[in-house]
Amino acid sequence: MNSISVKRPANLIKSVFSLFGKKKKAAKALLTIVPRDEHSISRSNLSENALKVLYRLNKAGYQALLVGGGVRDTLLGLNPKDFDVATDATPEQVNQLFRNSRLIGRRFKLVHVVFGRDVIEVATFRAPPTDEHSTKVAAKGDQGMILRDNVYGNKDEDAIRRDFTVNALYYNIADYSVHAYAGGWDDLQNRRLRLIGDPETRYREDPVRMLRAIRFAAKLGFSIEARTAEPIPVLAPLLQQIPPARLFEEVLKLFLHGQALDTLRLLREYQLFGHLFPLAEQCMRDDPQALTMAENTMRNTDERIRAGKSVTPYFFMASLLWPALVRTQREFEQRGLPPHPALQKAADRVLSQQIQATAIPKRFSIPMREIWELQPRLAKTQSRRCVELLTHPRFRAAYDFVLLREQSGENLSGIGKFWTDLQEQHPGLVGSRPARTGDDEQPASDDYNDAPRKRRRRAPRNRNRRPADL
Repeated sequence: MNSISVKRPANLIKSVFSLFGKKKKAAKALLTIVPRDEHSISRSNLSENALKVLYRLNKAGYQALLVGGGVRDTLLGLNPKDFDVATDATPEQVNQLFRNSRLIGRRFKLVHVVFGRDVIEVATFRAPPTDEHSTKVAAKGDQGMILRDNVYGNKDEDAIRRDFTVNALYYNIADYSVHAYAGGWDDLQNRRLRLIGDPETRYREDPVRMLRAIRFAAKLGFSIEARTAEPIPVLAPLLQQIPPARLFEEVLKLFLHGQALDTLRLLREYQLFGHLFPLAEQCMRDDPQALTMAENTMRNTDERIRAGKSVTPYFFMASLLWPALVRTQREFEQRGLPPHPALQKAADRVLSQQIQATAIPKRFSIPMREIWELQPRLAKTQSRRCVELLTHPRFRAAYDFVLLREQSGENLSGIGKFWTDLQEQHPGLVGSRPARTGDDEQPASDDYNDAPRKRRRRAPRNRNRRPADL
């Protein structure tokens, strides 16, 4: 990772003040303005579509700057996937200015400006709410979680509302300078992650910030400042307030950025993982082999990403929940159920318990079940239908799952080698049978590519059709 070689210009520091924190006392936030010749951002490194949004907003008389992770990662020499824009234009004004835009969100009203598959997110500068604001624009829950935050302000106020200091970075297209607030410039130089404001208050406002802290620390190789880290284990149960569907999206961000192994270890260190995958956490505590399998899963995921190969959530989720599935299947078998019905009932129970914490869409839970149900079939190496099994659309994923189990210490009597040899004898058969496709399932592929699914187009309704005779 490239180091940052810039100087902090002492003569360009000023103070801005905002009410913030537990006691609502005024907190000072330093603004450091870094000129073009003292930072590494070039317009050639930025999204062309993000620049179009900035220029059009500026031309219309609005202030607009790039903000957050896109600025941070560009300064670190990385290639950001997303670029966000902050502006003093309201969401309605932005929506009116761009025909290719749409308003989204109620809790945080935003605008998405769409350029094909590229989406530029535009947010209006936020400000801390006061008692004068109605609950329709700003509201908090009983434990401090933000329910609505649509109080608009200026850039200085917006910076104080951001979560981490290294995300309070703004790139000004007018003079190509970087505006860094609350010590964010120093923190970026020192590779330090620090919350703006009182950490407990900020985590209570949005418990997902605890997951973001772990993700940034693992992804960027940053240390978490002591005051920022200290409340996390105590406040981890607040994640139960977050909708499971939102946590699913956060899980994808946590484990699919190329540092899944470090992420897993940090999540467990700060006692967060058990609130995302309670069954998996319990198995890891009780069984060292379950922990080994989870770590191997994450290590293999990182290797695939570094090799430029695609990954999909259903494989690593099937791996995380496998020890819990085996344990539950054993319970059903002890009650007298045959192995296959016991496996199916175990899958039902494990998935129903898991989605109470983190949602798993059917397009992922169905392939998970198929991988699990293929494991006993792959163990039958004397079957006459072995060659036919190679054509199963989920064979490749199930075979890789066998190799993962063997890698993690399970004694499977060498079936991994058997299926490796059989594939070499019949190279054209693997996955040759197409998967069932429908609204809830995606086609399989050798590299588990999670491509967008095409939905079947419904036939138009004939409103002039006569009712059937009864």
